[in-house]
Amino acid sequence: MNSKIKKRKELAKIAEKLRKGGKKIVLATGCFDILHSGHIQLFNKAKKLGDVLIVGANSDSSIRKIKGPERPIVKEKLRLFNLSSLVPVDYVTSFSELTPAELIAEIKPRVFVKGGDWNGKEIPESGILKSIGAKAVFIPIEIKTSTTQLAPKK
Repeated sequence: MNSKIKKRKELAKIAEKLRKGGKKIVLATGCFDILHSGHIQLFNKAKKLGDVLIVGANSDSSIRKIKGPERPIVKEKLRLFNLSSLVPVDYVTSFSELTPAELIAEIKPRVFVKGGDWNGKEIPESGILKSIGAKAVFIPIEIKTSTTQLAPKK
């Protein structure tokens, strides 16, 4: 297994040490079912917002609940491997809840990244972000694409 891929409890301990060492943690979350140019742009820009970029990927079960029974296309283990192989990504973990609120509470990032399509909208994570003193940053994506657009239609 890639050394960037961590269980949540282990990653929470790593994040605590990083924070104590003065590192600014950035967290990006999503399904990342088919890795595409929009994801790559998001990660490259997110990394510039801090010292350490952590990516939280929805588990297969949470993706099915969000996207339907045909998804994910790429299974969790392979998605985590793909994400961990990206240069700007420092750590990767998964979460099984429908929102990353619990993961945010465990990692306590200073910055939580969302795609620019969320800008101006109320995000489900806003309560937990406020309680830990983190800010949400909405990153505009120039090359607009999505897994739903790329996925084969049945």
